[in-house]
Amino acid sequence: MVIVMAKYLVVVESPAKVKTIKKFLGANYEVAASNGHVRDLPKSQLGVDVEHDYEPKYITIRGKGDILANLRKEVKKAEKIYLATDPDREGEAISWHLLKALKLEDKKVYRITFNEITKNAVKESLKNAREINMDLVDAQQARRVLDRMVGYRISPLLWAKVKRGLSAGRVQSVALRIICDREEEINEFIPEEYWTLDGVFRIPGERKPVMAKYYGKKDSKVSIASKEELDKVIKELKGAEYKVAEVKKGERMKKPPLPFTTSTLQQEASKVLNFSTQKTMRLAQQLYEGIDIKGNGTVGIITYLRTDSTRVSEEAEALAKEYIEKEYGPEYAATAVKEKKTDKKIQDAHEAIRPTDISRTPVQMKDSLSRDQFRLYQLIWKRFTASRMNPAKYETTSVKIDGNGHRFTVSASKEIFDGFMSVYVQEDDKEESNTLVKGIDKDTELRLEDLDGKQHFTQPAPHYTEASLVRALEELGIGRPSTYAPTITTILARRYVVKENKNLYVTELGEVVNHMMKEAFPSIVDVNFTANMEALLDGVEEGTVKWKTIISNFYPDLEEAVQNAEKELEHVKISDELSDEVCDICGRQMVIKYGPHGRFLACPGFPECRNTKPYYEKIGIACPECGKDIVLKKTKKGRRYYGCIDNPECGFMVWQKPSDEKCEQCGAIMLEKGNKLVCSNEKCGHVVNKCEK
Repeated sequence: MVIVMAKYLVVVESPAKVKTIKKFLGANYEVAASNGHVRDLPKSQLGVDVEHDYEPKYITIRGKGDILANLRKEVKKAEKIYLATDPDREGEAISWHLLKALKLEDKKVYRITFNEITKNAVKESLKNAREINMDLVDAQQARRVLDRMVGYRISPLLWAKVKRGLSAGRVQSVALRIICDREEEINEFIPEEYWTLDGVFRIPGERKPVMAKYYGKKDSKVSIASKEELDKVIKELKGAEYKVAEVKKGERMKKPPLPFTTSTLQQEASKVLNFSTQKTMRLAQQLYEGIDIKGNGTVGIITYLRTDSTRVSEEAEALAKEYIEKEYGPEYAATAVKEKKTDKKIQDAHEAIRPTDISRTPVQMKDSLSRDQFRLYQLIWKRFTASRMNPAKYETTSVKIDGNGHRFTVSASKEIFDGFMSVYVQEDDKEESNTLVKGIDKDTELRLEDLDGKQHFTQPAPHYTEASLVRALEELGIGRPSTYAPTITTILARRYVVKENKNLYVTELGEVVNHMMKEAFPSIVDVNFTANMEALLDGVEEGTVKWKTIISNFYPDLEEAVQNAEKELEHVKISDELSDEVCDICGRQMVIKYGPHGRFLACPGFPECRNTKPYYEKIGIACPECGKDIVLKKTKKGRRYYGCIDNPECGFMVWQKPSDEKCEQCGAIMLEKGNKLVCSNEKCGHVVNKCEK
């Protein structure tokens, strides 16, 4: 019996890939996993030598000693070593750390990358082996060092000030600020009234009436701001003679969507499947690393999941065209797919997220996948297939109806070719079907049957959801595909933000931290500063910026801000704040402390007396319903509101801070909204400036 010794060693990140790749490569190859990073900055100190050119001090990560020992054994046996970590700057850095940790400088070492874990892609990567790209490594080092500096220099200050293990982060603090700014905008928003008017028209001989929307005058659009204005319009419309002024027919195309990037996948999975960003990434990782398909063994069924490119390889393009022509018909397959041109820097030379083989339909895969894996795969498959199809076509009709100098409009569309929509319909694509009478023209007789006026109020910007926050971070150029999910996970785990019915709300703790950051470190939480920093990191990746230049420009300013904040803190005596509550067990005056969920009252006699109570901050205003104190409270999840101290006996509660002013028009309590006071009675809606009071 001849034992074939493996001549070549392939090192991957994840153990889940080992079996799959080994099967593709055969007996001459040994495949081993590093289990992610093997070296990092030490946890116990800053780990960056600020005195000597900002050199990072890397150490072996705790628990990785055995993995490295096994890898060293395999290295000794191998003629060539291929470092096959993930195809992005993080993966490039892991390969470089492996080179250093395993002392491979004198060995035949090659870097290989593949965008999908399929036999062709892995074999192809060996033909295109290259050296480690130090620009990519340096971009990752710069990011890691910057994050470490912000985290390690600022977090202790927060700890000292707020008295618990809080943390700051280069991207997380900006994300928190974005949510806080939106919350402030919502709180200060004052709704404005407007009205819409629908006309119901009858055509002789037709069963269904025509519903038309009020446009205004013939030559200009008119907004109706009040009931008085509406009544005036209705008065002019009643008894008028109505004619069809114009019938316009046309054709409209609805373009197919682009295939998924990391950001759009996270957004759509959140909207359609109700997945958190973290869950989406976890499932996508499983689909990428390999699924055990009955009869086929383990195969990666989607391409790499961290990308901001919508590019698709020529091979995948051709296979998609062939598949669509066969399954749906030649008229459905797009002839040439244009990519979206953008000014933004695309981080990697990756493809979009797509199935590795379009012929593996979701139905075929169903038995090999868990329920959630199947739902995500189906979303990716449908989106990619749709992106390679022709647009949907609609026949449009728009009608203008005039009477007594006023104009109503009706528009309707009818699908004449479903195109990509035969496969994939987004939430936003669900058309309103407005059917029109077929034979409507300028001679059609019209009779006004009814006028339906409806009152509306303008709405504030919505609260952020995970999906809309990812979109905002991407549009503002903050973070990269790999950072969206961990950023959101961190601010939720720290309880700076809570999630309620998909919406993200800032907690009291989040407000405290955001306020401190804005005050002491304005540039760190400045959106433009952070976006500019991302652009510089991209410059390192492209080889146009030296990574230590970024660090050496950033650190002195950070250090100065930290020292100033420390001096400020010295003036603030950080002792427990006394409350006016007396401990009902031992009679000591209770103190206000911070816990994971915000402030609470505790007995200073701890550990002898362990009495604690909820802390309610009185705002000095009496409840309008029972006359007792109004206090600042929090929902179970941590969202702030104002309610009566006597709850549940008294049910008074409002989201905005009450004032001691009463409404001049109806006598209800007034609420503070920015520099305005707004009546708490929605039907009244009286608004005054604070300074008028």
